[in-house]
Amino acid sequence: MYIPHYYQNENIEEVKAFIQANSFGILIDQVEGKPWGTHIPLELETDNNGEAILVSHLAKANPQAKALVDGKEVLCIFNGPHHYISSSWYKEEEVPTWNYIAVHVYGNLKVLSEEETMASMHRLVEKYEQMAKKPIDLSKFSSKTLRQVKVTVGFEVKITDIQAAYKMSQTRSEDHAVIISELEELDTVASKAVADKMKK
Repeated sequence: MYIPHYYQNENIEEVKAFIQANSFGILIDQVEGKPWGTHIPLELETDNNGEAILVSHLAKANPQAKALVDGKEVLCIFNGPHHYISSSWYKEEEVPTWNYIAVHVYGNLKVLSEEETMASMHRLVEKYEQMAKKPIDLSKFSSKTLRQVKVTVGFEVKITDIQAAYKMSQTRSEDHAVIISELEELDTVASKAVADKMKK
């Protein structure tokens, strides 16, 4: 990913926290010579060697699942808050732009066994069911229901490179206060999220 140096975030712990908070990403590779992407939760975990990995699964009906082979390099993309920035908010004439956070993770695939896939699904459900009023527990599901795991392919991605772009008007410090104020005044989820990031 092209990242001007002043927008590059090299704080790996901050970037990992971002991935965990924005784990619904895009798995990208090639299927029969064509670029292919699937929107799925990609959970950041640590393997038995203490290495960072991403874990997920695809439906076997998805053509991308058939292309998953051990060792294949893939790209996983994670997006954060973003918003259009009007140059009318600047002190001097300039073109408008866009503020955003984007993280690209490269790594090599390993296809999981059915047991490993099921274990990853338990972890996934346990993580997100915490927000439910009446959390479900996969261990209490019938074997008939859990057979649905047989129509999925689980995998992990051993991370080889993380590239993080945090473009938050770093080159326009003289305009920061006005940009933040204008974004807050727009009062949308996206504008407030970008304003909050700019404050940090």
